[in-house]
Amino acid sequence: MAVVGPDMISDEELAALMQAINNRYGLDFTNYERTSLKRGIARLMMKHKMENLIELWSMVLRDKEFFLNAIDDLLVNLTELFRNPDVWIKLRDHILPEYSGKALKIWHAGCSTGEEVYTMAIVLEQAGLLTNARLTATDLSATALRKAVKGHYPLEVLKMYLVPFLKFFPNKRLEDYFDYFDKHALIKSKYQNNVLFKRHNLVTDPMLDRFDIVLCRNVMIYFDDKLKKRVLDMLHGSLKDDGYLIIGYYDIMPDYGKALFDLFDVKTRVYRKKPVQNFK
Repeated sequence: MAVVGPDMISDEELAALMQAINNRYGLDFTNYERTSLKRGIARLMMKHKMENLIELWSMVLRDKEFFLNAIDDLLVNLTELFRNPDVWIKLRDHILPEYSGKALKIWHAGCSTGEEVYTMAIVLEQAGLLTNARLTATDLSATALRKAVKGHYPLEVLKMYLVPFLKFFPNKRLEDYFDYFDKHALIKSKYQNNVLFKRHNLVTDPMLDRFDIVLCRNVMIYFDDKLKKRVLDMLHGSLKDDGYLIIGYYDIMPDYGKALFDLFDVKTRVYRKKPVQNFK
């Protein structure tokens, strides 16, 4: 089988395939970063041993189930338990104390398979805020969401999370938060009770609720400037006044976003919503 690389897919072929997907399924990837999409298409073709783009085109448009599963390859779903521990330490020490004794609403936009969400639940418990918190976790991938809802992770995957976990909890064990079985571990149910997982397209679907904290980490790296602007407007509108936005270490806040959000902490990429009257 020929090796398929992203450089073998032309911009014209990519645009035609994305338009066909939009026409067939109503999902618009037009303003996603082209190189990332080409890498995703190449992964998908290699995974299914496809020789050319015509084979992929045919399968995507003919088989809806194939396409819905293919979203995971098109959109890289990378997440970890306690990823970038400094972010969680900043939350625990400098942000969550503001909400002591208050109801707290948090949105994880692009939650993937749920590790970030359950990290938040664990941090909230340590801060004494878990029972008063409501977490909404969304993703475009139905496959990723099914895994997230189960909270079921292979033991070899959990081992990879041990280093960041111990940076946050030097005197704790993962076994304190998971029920262990032969080859997998299950997040304890108390960390699932206040979480609502649902499918949501960050690009096209409105979010009608308002949140105190929104996490959208390492998602916008896949968007072009036009799409970043649209998403930042939506994230700004989804936050309560003075609410916090946390983006990923690899995300770059564009100048437009700096008109919407004040920088709270540069190291951890934490921003705070500016009052509406302060930006043009």
